[in-house]
Amino acid sequence: MKNKTTLNVVKNIFKVIVTFGALYWVAHKIDFKDLKNALVDCNWGFLFLALCTYTLSILIASSRLNSFFKAIQLKLSERYNLRLYQLGLLYNFFLPGGIGGDGYKIYFLKKNHNVSGRKILSAVFFDRLSGLWALAIIICALVIFMPRLAIPNTLPISVAVIGTASYYFFLHLLFRSFSKKFISTHIKALAVQSFQVITAILILYSLNFDEKFSPYLLIFLVSSLVAIVPSIGGGVGLRELVMIYGANYFQIDEHTAVLVSLFFYIISLLVACSGIYYIFRPQRLGADRLPSVAEVEKEIDKETLDENNL
Repeated sequence: MKNKTTLNVVKNIFKVIVTFGALYWVAHKIDFKDLKNALVDCNWGFLFLALCTYTLSILIASSRLNSFFKAIQLKLSERYNLRLYQLGLLYNFFLPGGIGGDGYKIYFLKKNHNVSGRKILSAVFFDRLSGLWALAIIICALVIFMPRLAIPNTLPISVAVIGTASYYFFLHLLFRSFSKKFISTHIKALAVQSFQVITAILILYSLNFDEKFSPYLLIFLVSSLVAIVPSIGGGVGLRELVMIYGANYFQIDEHTAVLVSLFFYIISLLVACSGIYYIFRPQRLGADRLPSVAEVEKEIDKETLDENNL
């Protein structure tokens, strides 16, 4: 148990170093005066529309996760699942420790519903995987419309087709309950990513941008992959780091790329803060109180110990 605690401390220190290291590097690569001017001159009407489209993407993402829950016979109403999803979004930004919003949801559902933690974990995992699949599909589509990359169209098309077929075969072979809902869940996954791309486009419009969108959208989507890298604060700093590298590669404006990333981060943070309500009103989630972080980590340590003893 002591070793587990030490490992968590080391992981959290690593997250802090990664995040602040990225923020430090970004701060030395951009001109804050230019950023300030862009903020003053931006169109707030388009930013509001961007907030609306991002919120819509979250509503669809919540429904997608609930579809995976239904595949393991965990019957939640869409409204209840959305409330728990909002809480998970909040904890992805602010929860200390190494469990994150997904880990918290898994613990909460296992404690309050008669479904094994392994099944809930698999549903959450494949929900995330469907999002990565949709991200890859849209990236492949963007590559086709970017001749400057000099990539033959057959390559991204082949990657999309072969990747999707292999992915479905794996699901059908080993996780048939999820493969039965493949079409509905992955249409929702594409919708989520599409609305987030629209959010990025609206942010560009808010910056009075009138050039080619495709390079910015491509590096925006690629920067979304930094969610895999351990960090704090929902990946702040890391996404901006990728945007700057991408801007240099495509020889586009760094400040515009960073502003797209920062505005998207702020919008996602605002939506995530809606989960604060359920911290003060846990009754809306059918609980007298929400479990503490210490309780969740203790349960995870217990399960890990039990598995090692088997």
